[in-house]
Amino acid sequence: MRNKVLIAGAAFFALVVAAYAIFVSLGGNNPIVIQKIEDVPPSLAGITYEGTPQDERLGKAFDRIETILSVNPGKKLHTIYEVEPAGKLDTMRVFIGFDQSFKIDSLEFKQFEESSFLLASIEANRWVMPGPNRVKEEIEAFADEKNLVLSGVFIDKILSDSKVQVIAPLRH
Repeated sequence: MRNKVLIAGAAFFALVVAAYAIFVSLGGNNPIVIQKIEDVPPSLAGITYEGTPQDERLGKAFDRIETILSVNPGKKLHTIYEVEPAGKLDTMRVFIGFDQSFKIDSLEFKQFEESSFLLASIEANRWVMPGPNRVKEEIEAFADEKNLVLSGVFIDKILSDSKVQVIAPLRH
């Protein structure tokens, strides 16, 4: 009986060590790198979706922007979650767009007046990437530590499946 408990304990320990090693190899321990940038946040063109996360209109909104991105190399997907849903049936409001320096007739245009922003860079596999609340908390802690005032806008810039930046404009 004692041998079975020891074997089970050793197997459990080996499983925990292996899981942690996989977590680390996927970038689970990578830090969120935050820096202050003295520049105007990028202007964005896109569309705003308001509805539930389950609504097919959300997918169509992303598809529309991704189609535009496919013919504009170098442009990156940006999202601003103005109202985040707590559940599948809650209403959300999200701006889906891309970096664009001038207005396009069929799209909304967002231009920012701030002259600096915090840039948080996250690099990890999407399965172990930190959640938006953790990233926001780290940005807020960085701003507090440096006596900076955030505007309250957080712009997610999707560089790839494993690289994301969050742009947080600073008040003057």
